[in-house]
Amino acid sequence: MSLKAQRRRRGEANRILIVDDEADIRELLDLTLVRMGLDVDCAGTLAEARTMLANHRYQLCLTDMRLPDGTGLDLVRHVNETITDLPVAVVTAYGSTENAVAALKEGAFDYVTKPVSLDQLRSLVKLVLELSGEEPSPGASADARLLGESSAMQQVRTLIERVARSQAPVHITGESGSGKELAAQLIHQLGARRGRAFVPVNCGAIPENLMESEFFGYRRGAFTGANEDRDGFFQAANGGTLFLDEVADLSLAMQVKLLRVIQEKRVRKIGAPTEDDVDVRVICATHKDIKALVDEGHFRQDLFYRLNVIELRMPALRECHTDIPLLATHILGRLAHAAGIRPPLLSLAALKELQAHPFPGNVRELENTLERALALMNGNYIEVADLGLLSSRPGNVPTATVTTLQDTLDQVERQMILDALKDTHNNRTAAARLLGVTFRSLRYRMARLSMNE
Repeated sequence: MSLKAQRRRRGEANRILIVDDEADIRELLDLTLVRMGLDVDCAGTLAEARTMLANHRYQLCLTDMRLPDGTGLDLVRHVNETITDLPVAVVTAYGSTENAVAALKEGAFDYVTKPVSLDQLRSLVKLVLELSGEEPSPGASADARLLGESSAMQQVRTLIERVARSQAPVHITGESGSGKELAAQLIHQLGARRGRAFVPVNCGAIPENLMESEFFGYRRGAFTGANEDRDGFFQAANGGTLFLDEVADLSLAMQVKLLRVIQEKRVRKIGAPTEDDVDVRVICATHKDIKALVDEGHFRQDLFYRLNVIELRMPALRECHTDIPLLATHILGRLAHAAGIRPPLLSLAALKELQAHPFPGNVRELENTLERALALMNGNYIEVADLGLLSSRPGNVPTATVTTLQDTLDQVERQMILDALKDTHNNRTAAARLLGVTFRSLRYRMARLSMNE
């Protein structure tokens, strides 16, 4: 039974701790939360807050950044050291990006800017209570979607599960095809926003003249062709997660506007006289080196600082080559099911060829390779020739996996033997004759190259 259900059975209300040295702010927040049916305790100093935290159990701690005897960051650190499952939200000064980012990096759940928007506060509290009172749905499991038992993949899954419990912006890095959008979806599914929208946006696919209207929406009559009000990506993702893929492709002008929205949590539609509050968790991704782009002046440092609160690096497939058999089996099963056929098997030679290939396109390339092999195969087995990999053609050895001259020679020798065996229908005596070596020499070479299985 969930914690929330247990409280309901006992007739207990969720309890919130407010920490602020200004009595009028405490009174405003207290009244707002009580009207939501919550129990509220208030503290005016860091010392009082620590005492209350030691004596009571809370579902959320909301603290001001500046306190008479310390800071909100001190309280965030204290909670992380003593009460690891208590979310802490920090109230920061209007426009204070540095304080907000610092709080999130220290482990704060989220932040609220002054003057406090009561709508934003209510949305934040609802998110926290959903996170603390509900168990993830059965399908929302990182293990169910992000396959692999390599140490690199296990580390990624662990980090995803940790960051899912926060509202901090996440910057996902990695090569094309390494699963950045999948990681973003998992963070969303495992977090408190899982019941809301997940809106993916490819920043590199939107024309520059449509950027602002696509992201922020517009009012009717704002420009020629604006015949009705339209929401943008931020409004569509309100309450949920906005995934900005290839964020490095945004123009500098758009970066300025994006920074303000992320920082202040307010959006102004084109043609609108006022701003609207938005409650969106932003996750971004790119295969480019944003730090280098910042140094070159192509990406704003303040936006990078704001987006890169938590960095999640997706490993390349060549770093997880031991996971290829599991991934290949899973992909083939899905492709075969879609085609209405029985899943084929990979020959040992084909499997070794896959594990030796560098896969510059990563999992996306692996899937494309297997889809092509499924269409070209004869029988129930996928062979090396069906894969059509560059590394399986004579004279083309993948440099990413070859580090010495002997590696190169072994690759060429292995491929020549495979070709000879194919031409002679696996007759080793005939293959040896075709290659100009003795049968004993061929058997020795195959044993040295682990080709006798």
